[in-house]
Amino acid sequence: MRGKVSSKYTETNINLRRVCIGFFYKQPLTSKGELGQRGTKTSTSFKKHDSNNNLLTSDLKAPLGVWGRSNFMRKNSLVSISDYNKEEILAILDSAADFEANPNRKTLDGKIIATLFFEPSTRTRLSFETAVIRLGGSIIGFSDAATSSSSKGETLNDTIHMVSCYADAIVMRHPLEGAARYAAEVSPVPIINAGDGANQHPSQTLLDLYSILKTQGTLENLTICLVGDLKYGRTVHSLIMAMSHFKPTFKFIAPNELKMPDEYKLFCNKNNIPFTEVNELNESFNDADILYMTRVQKERFQDLMEYERVKNVYTLKNEMLANSKSNLRILHPLPRVTEIDPDVDGNEKAYYFQQAQNGLYVRQAILSKVLKPITNKGE
Repeated sequence: MRGKVSSKYTETNINLRRVCIGFFYKQPLTSKGELGQRGTKTSTSFKKHDSNNNLLTSDLKAPLGVWGRSNFMRKNSLVSISDYNKEEILAILDSAADFEANPNRKTLDGKIIATLFFEPSTRTRLSFETAVIRLGGSIIGFSDAATSSSSKGETLNDTIHMVSCYADAIVMRHPLEGAARYAAEVSPVPIINAGDGANQHPSQTLLDLYSILKTQGTLENLTICLVGDLKYGRTVHSLIMAMSHFKPTFKFIAPNELKMPDEYKLFCNKNNIPFTEVNELNESFNDADILYMTRVQKERFQDLMEYERVKNVYTLKNEMLANSKSNLRILHPLPRVTEIDPDVDGNEKAYYFQQAQNGLYVRQAILSKVLKPITNKGE
């Protein structure tokens, strides 16, 4: 069906956010689940409620003038794919192609990058760290929040300030939606969002665009099928926003429990992006240029019974590709579980492992853009 949707946001990952708010920000929750106020003048807040007035995204408050925070540093952060316009996106992709041709450089010589991963990661963390090393920089950080002072009750605000004493930029993954924007508001060094809950994953989106460009020869006027966990999948949310520059047509393939949130369908309507929604995978992608598969993310579910009902809802098998277009390429942000059968791996249309490799070159381009102009943290 063609999308005309309600303006209410309908995400449900509330309890996780409440836990994260209480753990990382140490502020009391009111009866509505909102953060208690400390009386500090603030510059930015992020708040959404559902129809029952439950908090959907935390009201994160960033104090004004923290440590001489400069507009330059805020501008150089990458929190959302919307932080880059079309020209900047294309410049990143051009730069990634240059790095693919010659990945070993000294662009970050003398620079230190901190990787703060409050959630598990393999490809994102390792590709960022490899990118820094190949560019001549150094890495500090952690891959498990339990090994950091956040396990002792340190707030995210304090963690960001302390780490910024040692690093020229921070790459951060966090389970709480809005955490990356909050960090960018309070940090004296640039923040690169490596994923914040079910919200955004801009570096993944840029490598997805690079993979699409390499396989299709263009980003314009493509038909893209997004499959699986479209409710909590931050990669598909960012991809919709990025592709809005290039006149796409989308097909959203998901069970009712995991369908695309209304806010992104509203975004498509506002930007005149045609889309349809279906529940069945079989032959629903025969007209597609890109088939973007996602796993059902157990870690985002509050109700494990609901997860059990939908975890194996789709499995792409090699025989299902028989009538697909010759230029079709299958992407997946990985890791996969059961949504792509291993028998697909040998098909020339499978591109997810090359896609992961492309992440190295794109993240080299992002780091170079973020850090190249910097001479002093406070300027």
